Amino acid sequence: MAASRLAGGFSNNNGVFWLHGVQHSARAAGRQILLLSFLWGAYFSLLTSFAPSYIWFVFLRAMVGGGVSGHAQGLIIKTEFLPTKYRGYMLPLSQVFWLAGSMLIIGLASVVNPTIGWRWLIRIASIPGILLILVFKFIPESARYNISMGNVAAALATLQRIAKMNGVAMPEGVLREPAKERRGRFKDLIHPKYLRTTLQIWIIWLGIAFAYYGVILASAELLERDLVCGSSAPPVQDSGDDSEESRSPCHCCLFGPAAYQTMIISTVGEIALNPLNIVGINFLGRRLSLSITMGCTALFFLLLNSYTSSAGMTGFLFMLRALVSANFNTIYIYTAEVYPTTMRALGMGTSGSLCRVGAMVAPFISQVLMNASFLGALCLFSSVCAVCAISAFTLPIETKGRALQVCITTTGAPAKCYSKCSLET
Repeated sequence: MAASRLAGGFSNNNGVFWLHGVQHSARAAGRQILLLSFLWGAYFSLLTSFAPSYIWFVFLRAMVGGGVSGHAQGLIIKTEFLPTKYRGYMLPLSQVFWLAGSMLIIGLASVVNPTIGWRWLIRIASIPGILLILVFKFIPESARYNISMGNVAAALATLQRIAKMNGVAMPEGVLREPAKERRGRFKDLIHPKYLRTTLQIWIIWLGIAFAYYGVILASAELLERDLVCGSSAPPVQDSGDDSEESRSPCHCCLFGPAAYQTMIISTVGEIALNPLNIVGINFLGRRLSLSITMGCTALFFLLLNSYTSSAGMTGFLFMLRALVSANFNTIYIYTAEVYPTTMRALGMGTSGSLCRVGAMVAPFISQVLMNASFLGALCLFSSVCAVCAISAFTLPIETKGRALQVCITTTGAPAKCYSKCSLET
Protein backbone atom coordinates (compact mmCIF):
# COMPACT_ATOMS: atom_id res chain seq x y z
CA MET A 1 0.00 0.00 0.00
CA ALA A 2 2.85 2.35 0.85
CA ALA A 3 4.53 1.50 -2.44
CA SER A 4 1.46 2.37 -4.47
CA ARG A 5 1.11 5.73 -2.72
CA LEU A 6 4.82 6.45 -3.09
CA ALA A 7 4.65 5.54 -6.77
CA GLY A 8 1.58 7.66 -7.45
CA GLY A 9 2.51 10.15 -10.14
CA PHE A 10 6.24 9.34 -10.18
CA SER A 11 8.22 9.75 -13.37
CA ASN A 12 8.78 6.53 -15.28
CA ASN A 13 12.39 7.52 -16.05
CA ASN A 14 13.76 4.83 -13.74
CA GLY A 15 15.01 2.15 -16.11
CA VAL A 16 18.65 3.08 -15.51
CA PHE A 17 18.17 2.95 -11.74
CA TRP A 18 16.53 -0.46 -12.02
CA LEU A 19 19.45 -1.79 -14.08
CA HIS A 20 21.83 -0.50 -11.41
CA GLY A 21 19.71 -2.25 -8.79
CA VAL A 22 19.83 -5.51 -10.73
CA GLN A 23 23.60 -5.70 -10.25
CA HIS A 24 23.29 -5.19 -6.50
CA SER A 25 20.29 -7.50 -6.10
CA ALA A 26 22.43 -10.35 -7.37
CA ARG A 27 25.15 -9.55 -4.81
CA ALA A 28 23.27 -8.28 -1.75
CA ALA A 29 20.47 -9.81 0.30
CA GLY A 30 16.94 -9.11 -0.89
CA ARG A 31 15.96 -7.61 2.45
CA GLN A 32 18.82 -5.10 2.26
CA ILE A 33 17.82 -4.06 -1.27
CA LEU A 34 14.20 -3.66 -0.17
CA LEU A 35 15.15 -1.48 2.80
CA LEU A 36 17.47 0.65 0.67
CA SER A 37 14.78 1.13 -1.98
CA PHE A 38 12.25 2.37 0.60
CA LEU A 39 14.77 4.76 2.17
CA TRP A 40 15.71 6.09 -1.26
CA GLY A 41 12.11 6.43 -2.47
CA ALA A 42 10.80 8.10 0.69
CA TYR A 43 13.69 10.58 0.83
CA PHE A 44 13.42 11.76 -2.78
CA SER A 45 9.63 11.73 -2.68
CA LEU A 46 9.72 14.19 0.19
CA LEU A 47 12.31 16.33 -1.63
CA THR A 48 10.03 16.49 -4.67
CA SER A 49 7.51 18.56 -2.74
CA PHE A 50 10.13 21.33 -2.47
CA ALA A 51 11.06 21.30 -6.18
CA PRO A 52 11.69 24.94 -7.26
CA SER A 53 11.10 24.27 -10.97
CA TYR A 54 9.68 21.75 -13.41
CA ILE A 55 13.16 20.46 -14.30
CA TRP A 56 13.89 19.76 -10.64
CA PHE A 57 10.48 18.10 -10.29
CA VAL A 58 11.20 15.70 -13.18
CA PHE A 59 14.69 14.92 -11.86
CA LEU A 60 13.51 14.21 -8.30
CA ARG A 61 10.60 12.05 -9.47
CA ALA A 62 13.05 10.09 -11.60
CA MET A 63 15.08 9.52 -8.43
CA VAL A 64 11.91 8.33 -6.68
CA GLY A 65 11.56 5.84 -9.52
CA GLY A 66 14.97 4.48 -8.61
CA GLY A 67 13.59 3.59 -5.18
CA VAL A 68 10.30 2.21 -6.44
CA SER A 69 12.22 -0.07 -8.81
CA GLY A 70 13.51 -2.12 -5.86
CA HIS A 71 10.14 -2.87 -4.31
CA ALA A 72 9.83 -6.11 -6.29
CA GLN A 73 12.36 -7.63 -3.88
CA GLY A 74 9.51 -7.84 -1.38
CA LEU A 75 7.62 -10.16 -3.73
CA ILE A 76 10.71 -12.34 -4.15
CA ILE A 77 11.09 -12.73 -0.37
CA LYS A 78 7.41 -13.58 -0.02
CA THR A 79 7.60 -16.09 -2.89
CA GLU A 80 10.52 -17.91 -1.28
CA PHE A 81 8.68 -18.29 2.02
CA LEU A 82 5.31 -19.46 0.65
CA PRO A 83 4.66 -23.20 0.13
CA THR A 84 4.05 -24.25 -3.48
CA LYS A 85 0.31 -24.87 -3.08
CA TYR A 86 -0.34 -21.41 -1.59
CA ARG A 87 1.68 -19.21 -3.96
CA GLY A 88 -1.04 -19.01 -6.57
CA TYR A 89 -3.52 -17.80 -3.94
CA MET A 90 -1.53 -15.52 -1.63
CA LEU A 91 0.51 -13.56 -4.18
CA PRO A 92 -2.51 -12.23 -6.14
CA LEU A 93 -4.17 -11.22 -2.86
CA SER A 94 -1.31 -8.77 -2.32
CA GLN A 95 -3.02 -6.71 -5.01
CA VAL A 96 -5.61 -5.70 -2.40
CA PHE A 97 -3.01 -3.55 -0.62
CA TRP A 98 -1.84 -1.94 -3.86
CA LEU A 99 -5.48 -1.14 -4.60
CA ALA A 100 -5.95 0.37 -1.13
CA GLY A 101 -2.97 2.67 -1.68
CA SER A 102 -4.18 3.66 -5.16
CA MET A 103 -7.67 4.46 -3.88
CA LEU A 104 -6.23 6.46 -1.00
CA ILE A 105 -4.02 8.60 -3.23
CA ILE A 106 -6.93 9.40 -5.57
CA GLY A 107 -9.14 10.29 -2.60
CA LEU A 108 -6.40 12.48 -1.12
CA ALA A 109 -5.82 14.19 -4.46
CA SER A 110 -9.51 15.06 -4.75
CA VAL A 111 -9.34 16.84 -1.38
CA VAL A 112 -5.77 18.16 -1.17
CA ASN A 113 -5.10 19.33 -4.76
CA PRO A 114 -7.94 21.88 -4.94
CA THR A 115 -7.26 23.21 -1.43
CA ILE A 116 -3.62 23.23 -0.33
CA GLY A 117 -1.97 22.04 -3.57
CA TRP A 118 0.10 19.20 -5.02
CA ARG A 119 3.14 19.82 -2.81
CA TRP A 120 1.20 18.83 0.29
CA LEU A 121 -0.25 15.85 -1.56
CA ILE A 122 3.27 14.52 -2.15
CA ARG A 123 4.29 15.19 1.47
CA ILE A 124 1.28 13.33 2.84
CA ALA A 125 1.80 10.46 0.37
CA SER A 126 5.42 10.08 1.59
CA ILE A 127 4.38 9.38 5.20
CA PRO A 128 3.47 5.65 4.84
CA GLY A 129 6.81 4.90 3.15
CA ILE A 130 8.68 6.58 6.00
CA LEU A 131 6.67 4.76 8.68
CA LEU A 132 7.14 1.41 6.94
CA ILE A 133 10.91 1.68 7.37
CA LEU A 134 10.36 1.32 11.13
CA VAL A 135 8.88 -2.19 10.77
CA PHE A 136 11.70 -3.62 8.65
CA LYS A 137 13.24 -5.30 11.67
CA PHE A 138 10.29 -7.72 11.60
CA ILE A 139 10.97 -8.76 7.99
CA PRO A 140 13.33 -11.78 7.87
CA GLU A 141 15.84 -12.52 5.15
CA SER A 142 14.89 -15.39 2.85
CA ALA A 143 16.01 -18.73 4.25
CA ARG A 144 16.45 -20.01 0.69
CA TYR A 145 18.79 -17.12 -0.07
CA ASN A 146 20.87 -17.83 3.04
CA ILE A 147 21.07 -21.53 2.19
CA SER A 148 22.13 -20.79 -1.39
CA MET A 149 24.90 -18.54 -0.01
CA GLY A 150 26.05 -21.19 2.47
CA ASN A 151 24.80 -19.28 5.54
CA VAL A 152 23.04 -22.24 7.17
CA ALA A 153 23.06 -20.74 10.69
CA ALA A 154 21.09 -17.66 9.57
CA ALA A 155 18.64 -19.81 7.60
CA LEU A 156 18.08 -22.08 10.61
CA ALA A 157 17.53 -19.11 12.92
CA THR A 158 14.90 -17.72 10.52
CA LEU A 159 13.08 -21.06 10.32
CA GLN A 160 13.11 -21.46 14.12
CA ARG A 161 11.70 -17.95 14.51
CA ILE A 162 8.88 -18.75 12.06
CA ALA A 163 8.13 -22.05 13.80
CA LYS A 164 7.92 -20.29 17.16
CA MET A 165 5.65 -17.61 15.72
CA ASN A 166 3.30 -20.28 14.32
CA GLY A 167 3.37 -22.33 17.52
CA VAL A 168 4.78 -25.48 15.87
CA ALA A 169 7.91 -27.55 16.31
CA MET A 170 10.75 -27.61 13.80
CA PRO A 171 11.01 -30.84 11.75
CA GLU A 172 13.54 -33.34 13.06
CA GLY A 173 16.99 -33.28 11.52
CA VAL A 174 19.53 -30.63 10.65
CA LEU A 175 20.03 -28.46 7.61
CA ARG A 176 22.82 -29.80 5.46
CA GLU A 177 24.97 -27.10 3.90
CA PRO A 178 25.24 -27.59 0.13
CA ALA A 179 28.29 -26.78 -1.90
CA LYS A 180 28.52 -23.00 -2.00
CA GLU A 181 26.99 -21.66 -5.19
CA ARG A 182 28.18 -18.76 -7.25
CA ARG A 183 25.76 -15.87 -7.51
CA GLY A 184 23.61 -15.49 -10.57
CA ARG A 185 25.15 -13.72 -13.56
CA PHE A 186 23.50 -12.10 -16.54
CA LYS A 187 24.81 -14.75 -18.92
CA ASP A 188 22.92 -17.38 -16.87
CA LEU A 189 19.67 -15.80 -18.06
CA ILE A 190 20.65 -16.35 -21.69
CA HIS A 191 21.98 -19.87 -21.14
CA PRO A 192 20.36 -22.23 -23.69
CA LYS A 193 18.20 -23.72 -20.92
CA TYR A 194 16.60 -20.34 -20.13
CA LEU A 195 17.22 -18.28 -23.28
CA ARG A 196 13.78 -18.71 -24.84
CA THR A 197 12.02 -18.30 -21.51
CA THR A 198 13.98 -15.13 -20.72
CA LEU A 199 13.36 -13.48 -24.09
CA GLN A 200 9.62 -14.21 -24.00
CA ILE A 201 9.34 -13.03 -20.40
CA TRP A 202 11.06 -9.75 -21.35
CA ILE A 203 8.59 -9.22 -24.20
CA ILE A 204 5.65 -9.88 -21.88
CA TRP A 205 6.93 -7.57 -19.12
CA LEU A 206 7.49 -4.75 -21.61
CA GLY A 207 4.03 -5.23 -23.13
CA ILE A 208 2.21 -5.48 -19.81
CA ALA A 209 3.81 -2.29 -18.45
CA PHE A 210 3.11 -0.54 -21.75
CA ALA A 211 -0.57 -1.51 -21.49
CA TYR A 212 -0.85 -0.84 -17.73
CA TYR A 213 0.54 2.68 -17.79
CA GLY A 214 -1.16 3.26 -21.13
CA VAL A 215 -4.56 2.60 -19.52
CA ILE A 216 -3.80 4.85 -16.55
CA LEU A 217 -2.54 7.74 -18.70
CA ALA A 218 -5.26 7.28 -21.31
CA SER A 219 -7.86 7.45 -18.53
CA ALA A 220 -6.51 10.81 -17.42
CA GLU A 221 -6.33 12.03 -21.01
CA LEU A 222 -9.89 10.94 -21.78
CA LEU A 223 -11.22 12.62 -18.64
CA GLU A 224 -9.21 15.82 -19.04
CA ARG A 225 -10.18 16.33 -22.68
CA ASP A 226 -13.63 14.73 -22.34
CA LEU A 227 -13.01 12.33 -25.23
CA VAL A 228 -16.37 10.60 -25.16
CA CYS A 229 -18.24 9.48 -28.30
CA GLY A 230 -15.17 10.36 -30.41
CA SER A 231 -15.08 14.01 -29.34
CA SER A 232 -11.58 15.46 -29.34
CA ALA A 233 -12.44 19.08 -28.72
CA PRO A 234 -10.50 20.76 -25.94
CA PRO A 235 -12.40 22.08 -22.96
CA VAL A 236 -13.93 25.50 -23.38
CA GLN A 237 -11.87 28.15 -21.62
CA ASP A 238 -13.30 31.13 -19.83
CA SER A 239 -12.57 34.16 -22.03
CA GLY A 240 -11.99 36.27 -18.94
CA ASP A 241 -9.38 33.88 -17.56
CA ASP A 242 -5.91 35.18 -18.37
CA SER A 243 -3.98 32.65 -16.27
CA GLU A 244 -1.02 30.67 -17.56
CA GLU A 245 -3.18 27.53 -17.71
CA SER A 246 -5.72 29.23 -19.95
CA ARG A 247 -3.00 30.15 -22.47
CA SER A 248 -1.44 26.67 -22.45
CA PRO A 249 -1.80 24.77 -25.75
CA CYS A 250 -2.16 21.44 -23.88
CA HIS A 251 -5.60 22.40 -22.51
CA CYS A 252 -4.65 21.37 -18.96
CA CYS A 253 -7.42 21.75 -16.38
CA LEU A 254 -8.04 20.60 -12.82
CA PHE A 255 -10.10 17.45 -12.41
CA GLY A 256 -13.58 17.92 -11.04
CA PRO A 257 -15.43 15.58 -8.63
CA ALA A 258 -16.88 13.53 -11.52
CA ALA A 259 -13.40 12.87 -12.94
CA TYR A 260 -12.07 11.67 -9.58
CA GLN A 261 -15.13 9.46 -9.20
CA THR A 262 -14.49 7.87 -12.59
CA MET A 263 -10.83 7.28 -11.68
CA ILE A 264 -11.83 5.60 -8.41
CA ILE A 265 -14.33 3.34 -10.21
CA SER A 266 -11.79 2.34 -12.84
CA THR A 267 -9.14 1.77 -10.14
CA VAL A 268 -11.49 -0.59 -8.27
CA GLY A 269 -11.36 -2.62 -11.46
CA GLU A 270 -7.82 -3.66 -10.53
CA ILE A 271 -9.27 -6.11 -8.02
CA ALA A 272 -12.52 -6.99 -9.82
CA LEU A 273 -11.04 -10.00 -11.63
CA ASN A 274 -8.85 -11.12 -8.71
CA PRO A 275 -11.05 -14.14 -7.83
CA LEU A 276 -11.17 -15.28 -11.47
CA ASN A 277 -7.46 -14.59 -11.82
CA ILE A 278 -6.70 -16.79 -8.80
CA VAL A 279 -8.89 -19.58 -10.23
CA GLY A 280 -7.21 -19.29 -13.62
CA ILE A 281 -3.67 -19.29 -12.20
CA ASN A 282 -4.30 -22.37 -10.06
CA PHE A 283 -6.44 -24.45 -12.42
CA LEU A 284 -5.56 -23.36 -15.96
CA GLY A 285 -1.92 -22.68 -15.19
CA ARG A 286 0.18 -19.54 -15.40
CA ARG A 287 0.74 -19.60 -19.17
CA LEU A 288 -2.84 -20.14 -20.34
CA SER A 289 -4.28 -17.76 -17.76
CA LEU A 290 -1.89 -14.98 -18.84
CA SER A 291 -2.57 -15.65 -22.51
CA ILE A 292 -6.34 -15.31 -22.00
CA THR A 293 -6.16 -12.08 -20.00
CA MET A 294 -3.68 -10.51 -22.45
CA GLY A 295 -5.97 -11.43 -25.35
CA CYS A 296 -8.96 -9.85 -23.58
CA THR A 297 -6.87 -6.73 -22.89
CA ALA A 298 -6.20 -6.40 -26.63
CA LEU A 299 -9.94 -6.69 -27.33
CA PHE A 300 -10.99 -4.07 -24.78
CA PHE A 301 -8.44 -1.57 -26.09
CA LEU A 302 -10.22 -1.76 -29.45
CA LEU A 303 -13.62 -1.43 -27.76
CA LEU A 304 -12.53 1.94 -26.34
CA ASN A 305 -12.98 3.32 -29.85
CA SER A 306 -16.69 2.45 -29.91
CA TYR A 307 -19.06 5.40 -29.70
CA THR A 308 -20.46 5.24 -26.21
CA SER A 309 -21.62 7.32 -23.30
CA SER A 310 -19.54 8.47 -20.36
CA ALA A 311 -20.86 5.51 -18.37
CA GLY A 312 -19.85 3.14 -21.15
CA MET A 313 -16.37 4.61 -21.30
CA THR A 314 -16.06 4.16 -17.52
CA GLY A 315 -17.10 0.53 -17.92
CA PHE A 316 -14.46 -0.14 -20.57
CA LEU A 317 -11.78 1.53 -18.45
CA PHE A 318 -12.95 -0.53 -15.46
CA MET A 319 -12.48 -3.79 -17.40
CA LEU A 320 -9.12 -2.69 -18.80
CA ARG A 321 -7.80 -1.89 -15.32
CA ALA A 322 -9.03 -5.29 -14.14
CA LEU A 323 -7.32 -7.10 -17.02
CA VAL A 324 -3.98 -5.29 -16.89
CA SER A 325 -3.88 -5.90 -13.13
CA ALA A 326 -4.50 -9.62 -13.68
CA ASN A 327 -1.69 -9.63 -16.24
CA PHE A 328 0.73 -8.13 -13.71
CA ASN A 329 -0.34 -10.62 -11.03
CA THR A 330 0.36 -13.59 -13.27
CA ILE A 331 3.68 -12.46 -14.74
CA TYR A 332 5.02 -11.53 -11.28
CA ILE A 333 4.22 -15.03 -10.02
CA TYR A 334 5.57 -16.76 -13.12
CA THR A 335 8.87 -14.84 -13.16
CA ALA A 336 9.48 -15.46 -9.45
CA GLU A 337 8.80 -19.19 -9.89
CA VAL A 338 10.57 -20.01 -13.15
CA TYR A 339 14.13 -19.08 -12.12
CA PRO A 340 16.22 -20.87 -9.46
CA THR A 341 17.13 -19.09 -6.22
CA THR A 342 20.55 -17.91 -7.37
CA MET A 343 19.01 -16.26 -10.44
CA ARG A 344 15.59 -15.21 -9.11
CA ALA A 345 16.42 -11.62 -8.12
CA LEU A 346 18.46 -11.18 -11.29
CA GLY A 347 15.63 -12.51 -13.45
CA MET A 348 13.08 -10.29 -11.75
CA GLY A 349 15.39 -7.28 -11.97
CA THR A 350 16.15 -7.58 -15.69
CA SER A 351 12.46 -8.20 -16.42
CA GLY A 352 11.65 -5.09 -14.43
CA SER A 353 14.09 -3.11 -16.56
CA LEU A 354 12.10 -4.01 -19.67
CA CYS A 355 8.95 -3.17 -17.71
CA ARG A 356 10.28 0.37 -17.17
CA VAL A 357 11.02 0.71 -20.89
CA GLY A 358 7.36 -0.05 -21.59
CA ALA A 359 6.32 2.43 -18.92
CA MET A 360 8.51 5.16 -20.45
CA VAL A 361 7.09 4.62 -23.94
CA ALA A 362 3.43 4.58 -22.82
CA PRO A 363 3.07 8.38 -22.28
CA PHE A 364 4.12 9.11 -25.87
CA ILE A 365 1.29 6.91 -27.10
CA SER A 366 -1.38 7.79 -24.55
CA GLN A 367 -0.78 11.52 -24.50
CA VAL A 368 0.85 12.32 -27.85
CA LEU A 369 -0.21 9.81 -30.51
CA MET A 370 -3.72 9.65 -29.02
CA ASN A 371 -4.10 13.38 -29.77
CA ALA A 372 -3.14 12.82 -33.42
CA SER A 373 -4.92 9.51 -33.99
CA PHE A 374 -7.15 8.03 -31.30
CA LEU A 375 -7.75 4.80 -33.25
CA GLY A 376 -4.06 4.50 -34.15
CA ALA A 377 -3.03 4.65 -30.49
CA LEU A 378 -5.62 2.04 -29.49
CA CYS A 379 -4.57 -0.28 -32.33
CA LEU A 380 -0.94 -0.04 -31.20
CA PHE A 381 -1.84 -0.92 -27.61
CA SER A 382 -4.01 -3.78 -28.83
CA SER A 383 -1.31 -5.16 -31.15
CA VAL A 384 1.30 -5.19 -28.39
CA CYS A 385 -1.11 -7.06 -26.08
CA ALA A 386 -1.84 -9.61 -28.83
CA VAL A 387 1.89 -10.27 -29.27
CA CYS A 388 2.21 -10.75 -25.49
CA ALA A 389 -0.74 -13.18 -25.48
CA ILE A 390 0.99 -15.34 -28.11
CA SER A 391 4.29 -15.12 -26.23
CA ALA A 392 2.60 -16.19 -22.96
CA PHE A 393 0.86 -19.15 -24.63
CA THR A 394 4.14 -20.43 -26.07
CA LEU A 395 6.28 -20.10 -22.93
CA PRO A 396 8.32 -23.34 -22.65
CA ILE A 397 7.96 -23.87 -18.88
CA GLU A 398 4.75 -24.13 -16.84
CA THR A 399 5.35 -23.38 -13.15
CA LYS A 400 1.94 -24.44 -11.78
CA GLY A 401 2.56 -26.91 -8.92
CA ARG A 402 6.32 -26.69 -9.48
CA ALA A 403 8.56 -26.35 -6.44
CA LEU A 404 11.02 -23.45 -6.41
CA GLN A 405 14.34 -24.51 -7.88
CA VAL A 406 17.64 -24.13 -6.00
CA CYS A 407 20.56 -24.11 -8.41
CA ILE A 408 23.77 -25.58 -6.97
CA THR A 409 26.96 -25.06 -8.93
CA THR A 410 30.25 -26.79 -8.26
CA THR A 411 33.61 -25.78 -9.69
CA GLY A 412 34.18 -27.29 -13.11
CA ALA A 413 30.79 -28.98 -13.15
CA PRO A 414 27.52 -28.00 -14.75
CA ALA A 415 24.76 -26.52 -12.61
CA LYS A 416 22.35 -28.96 -10.99
CA CYS A 417 19.01 -27.73 -9.79
CA TYR A 418 17.19 -29.10 -6.77
CA SER A 419 13.69 -28.30 -5.62
CA LYS A 420 14.24 -28.35 -1.87
CA CYS A 421 16.98 -27.81 0.67
CA SER A 422 18.41 -31.07 1.98
CA LEU A 423 17.71 -32.31 5.48
CA GLU A 424 20.11 -34.71 7.13
CA THR A 425 18.38 -36.88 9.71
